[in-house]
Amino acid sequence: MKLVKLGSAEEQVSEMCLGTMMFGRRCDKKESDRILSFALDNGINFVDTAAMYGEGETEKILGRIMKNRRKKFFLTTKVHKGIDGKSILASIDESLKRLQTDYVDLYLIHWPRERMNPEEIMETLNEVTEKGKTRFIGCSNYPAWLFAYSNCLAKLRRWKTFINHQVCYNLIERGIEVEVLPQAIAENIAITTYRSLAIGLLTGKYKPEQPIPNDSRGYNDWRISTWLERYKIGILKFFQFAKDHGLTPAQLAISWVRKSSAVTCPIIGVSSLNQLEESIKAFDFNLSDQEYKEVTDMFDTGVKEESGGDYKNLRRHLSLLK
Repeated sequence: MKLVKLGSAEEQVSEMCLGTMMFGRRCDKKESDRILSFALDNGINFVDTAAMYGEGETEKILGRIMKNRRKKFFLTTKVHKGIDGKSILASIDESLKRLQTDYVDLYLIHWPRERMNPEEIMETLNEVTEKGKTRFIGCSNYPAWLFAYSNCLAKLRRWKTFINHQVCYNLIERGIEVEVLPQAIAENIAITTYRSLAIGLLTGKYKPEQPIPNDSRGYNDWRISTWLERYKIGILKFFQFAKDHGLTPAQLAISWVRKSSAVTCPIIGVSSLNQLEESIKAFDFNLSDQEYKEVTDMFDTGVKEESGGDYKNLRRHLSLLK
């Protein structure tokens, strides 16, 4: 597994980040331990979790199975309660207790909220860092302007700044191509991406014009049926491309995400060791520029906007700066 630099931090992490949302939900402690051990044995040291996963149960399981090898991992978790100062301080202490550790490596604001106070948030995160409870800070799901504004406030006051932005990205959900990814290139922000498989749409489990399995995650999710109908031609082309290149659809979906020069690490969540064994193979396959364009063009999912001149392209451009 290749190691990559985590944005502006002098920190090397595995290109694949192991997502643990299913620990305690779809896989028990024993299977979670097998997954974590396999990941470590195969060079994966980057682990992502959150206090909200399983209402804290995921962090508890991680704490139990990671306890004797904590320093071998780069561990990320996220604020769970409110994002006012008091809630942030309470949330980190609760996470550390569940995780059975004195610190996390990266602590994220999970979602922005209406009427939030960025100055209070950055001041409190700086306090968390100074107390040694986290080494780095970041956020998830911020608009580009809010990320920049938050870091500007922190720099003016000489507080710690965000080094990481965790965002959703896949062939269907491509909103971050506007502003967020170009910002990451310009400001050396580590981009970690979740939902590479588009909630399972790009795994081959769901097929156009076929019934959705009633025991599947997609059975009660309107997005699967909607996307299957809307993008059925592209999905079938995507499946065929994967087959022609000796890949599973999931491996192709991950390879597409990691092709972007702005993406640091895809977060790959698994619920079984077999899923991890298959997913890790995607990091050995590199799409050519032509193949990347071919796959991208299968889906008419780029953000639509009307604008004068070349403005819409400038908002997506990854090579504007020298």
